[in-house]
Amino acid sequence: QVHIVESGGGLVQPGGSLRLSCAVSGSISAIYAVRWYRQAPGKQREWVALIINSASTNYADSVKGRFSISRDNAKNTVYLQMNSLKPEDTAVYLCNADVVLGISRSAYWGQGTPVTVSS
Repeated sequence: QVHIVESGGGLVQPGGSLRLSCAVSGSISAIYAVRWYRQAPGKQREWVALIINSASTNYADSVKGRFSISRDNAKNTVYLQMNSLKPEDTAVYLCNADVVLGISRSAYWGQGTPVTVSS
């Protein structure tokens, strides 16, 4: 069984920073890729950032230059550093991990962590 737990969300003023964590646990062989998504009230889920094998990263245009994704392989944890936050970044942030289980690969979602950017 695989568990994905996000943490680090909260209330922050515009211009502030937060670091989100996505911890992956369970009987996994490896983590292939991790994606962060966000969903604001009344809006569709939006892809935010991607990291593959610690070397390849990609970002949505809306967060490029402000957000940074990284991973600690020893802890099976992926981080999303969010700087220069704007009110429009307010959303529930969800982690999606593409993991290897034996000879198969599957994707799992966490429950999300809420981020509110407001003065």
